[in-house]
Amino acid sequence: MGRRKMESQEKRREPQFDTHHIVLKERKSAMLTGVKEVLSFDSEEVQLDTIRGHLAIKGKGLHVRRLTLERGEVDIDGTFDELKYSDPHTMNDTKSFLGRLFQ
Repeated sequence: MGRRKMESQEKRREPQFDTHHIVLKERKSAMLTGVKEVLSFDSEEVQLDTIRGHLAIKGKGLHVRRLTLERGEVDIDGTFDELKYSDPHTMNDTKSFLGRLFQ
Protein backbone atom coordinates (compact mmCIF):
# COMPACT_ATOMS: atom_id res chain seq x y z
CA MET A 1 0.00 0.00 0.00
CA GLY A 2 2.84 2.40 0.86
CA ARG A 3 4.50 1.89 -2.53
CA ARG A 4 1.31 2.60 -4.46
CA LYS A 5 0.83 5.81 -2.54
CA MET A 6 4.40 6.89 -3.36
CA GLU A 7 3.93 6.08 -7.08
CA SER A 8 0.71 8.11 -7.24
CA GLN A 9 2.43 11.08 -5.55
CA GLU A 10 5.27 10.89 -8.11
CA LYS A 11 2.76 10.91 -10.96
CA ARG A 12 1.08 14.01 -9.54
CA ARG A 13 4.40 15.85 -9.41
CA GLU A 14 5.13 15.03 -13.06
CA PRO A 15 4.49 18.20 -15.08
CA GLN A 16 1.61 18.16 -17.55
CA PHE A 17 1.70 20.26 -20.72
CA ASP A 18 -0.95 20.58 -23.39
CA THR A 19 0.88 22.63 -26.03
CA HIS A 20 4.10 22.17 -27.95
CA HIS A 21 5.69 25.09 -29.80
CA ILE A 22 8.96 25.66 -31.60
CA VAL A 23 10.20 29.16 -32.37
CA LEU A 24 13.21 28.92 -34.67
CA LYS A 25 15.11 32.14 -35.32
CA GLU A 26 17.38 32.35 -38.39
CA ARG A 27 18.34 28.65 -37.90
CA LYS A 28 20.60 29.88 -35.06
CA SER A 29 18.42 29.59 -31.95
CA ALA A 30 15.24 27.82 -30.92
CA MET A 31 12.80 28.10 -28.05
CA LEU A 32 10.72 24.98 -27.41
CA THR A 33 7.78 24.29 -25.12
CA GLY A 34 6.00 21.04 -24.30
CA VAL A 35 9.30 19.25 -23.60
CA LYS A 36 8.99 16.40 -21.12
CA GLU A 37 12.63 15.32 -21.05
CA VAL A 38 16.02 15.89 -22.66
CA LEU A 39 17.09 12.37 -23.61
CA SER A 40 20.60 13.21 -24.83
CA PHE A 41 22.59 16.04 -26.34
CA ASP A 42 25.94 16.87 -27.84
CA SER A 43 27.20 19.52 -30.26
CA GLU A 44 25.64 17.76 -33.27
CA GLU A 45 22.34 16.35 -31.97
CA VAL A 46 19.75 16.98 -29.26
CA GLN A 47 17.18 14.27 -28.49
CA LEU A 48 13.98 15.43 -26.77
CA ASP A 49 10.83 13.72 -25.55
CA THR A 50 7.95 16.11 -26.21
CA ILE A 51 4.22 15.84 -25.73
CA ARG A 52 3.97 15.32 -29.51
CA GLY A 53 6.59 12.56 -29.74
CA HIS A 54 10.32 12.10 -29.92
CA LEU A 55 12.16 15.06 -31.51
CA ALA A 56 15.69 14.82 -32.89
CA ILE A 57 17.41 18.12 -33.65
CA LYS A 58 20.58 17.89 -35.75
CA GLY A 59 23.06 20.62 -36.53
CA LYS A 60 26.42 22.07 -35.67
CA GLY A 61 27.60 23.69 -32.45
CA LEU A 62 24.34 22.87 -30.66
CA HIS A 63 24.17 24.00 -27.06
CA VAL A 64 21.28 23.71 -24.57
CA ARG A 65 21.28 27.27 -23.25
CA ARG A 66 18.28 27.06 -20.90
CA LEU A 67 16.40 24.09 -19.52
CA THR A 68 13.28 24.46 -17.36
CA LEU A 69 11.57 21.07 -17.32
CA GLU A 70 9.11 22.17 -14.62
CA ARG A 71 7.62 24.44 -17.31
CA GLY A 72 8.55 22.20 -20.26
CA GLU A 73 10.84 24.80 -21.84
CA VAL A 74 14.19 24.39 -23.59
CA ASP A 75 16.30 26.98 -25.44
CA ILE A 76 18.96 25.73 -27.85
CA ASP A 77 21.62 27.68 -29.74
CA GLY A 78 23.70 26.57 -32.74
CA THR A 79 23.20 25.98 -36.45
CA PHE A 80 20.07 23.90 -37.09
CA ASP A 81 20.10 21.49 -40.03
CA GLU A 82 17.23 19.11 -39.27
CA LEU A 83 14.25 18.72 -36.94
CA LYS A 84 12.67 15.29 -37.10
CA TYR A 85 9.76 13.84 -35.13
CA SER A 86 9.23 10.15 -34.58
CA ASP A 87 6.99 8.00 -32.48
CA PRO A 88 8.26 4.55 -31.50
CA HIS A 89 4.85 2.99 -32.21
CA THR A 90 4.47 4.45 -35.69
CA MET A 91 8.13 3.77 -36.52
CA ASN A 92 7.55 0.05 -35.95
CA ASP A 93 4.38 0.12 -38.05
CA THR A 94 6.21 1.90 -40.88
CA LYS A 95 9.08 -0.58 -40.87
CA SER A 96 6.75 -3.53 -41.01
CA PHE A 97 4.77 -1.92 -43.83
CA LEU A 98 7.93 -1.18 -45.84
CA GLY A 99 9.23 -4.65 -45.09
CA ARG A 100 6.03 -6.15 -46.47
CA LEU A 101 6.11 -3.85 -49.49
CA PHE A 102 9.64 -4.84 -50.56
CA GLN A 103 9.43 -8.58 -49.90
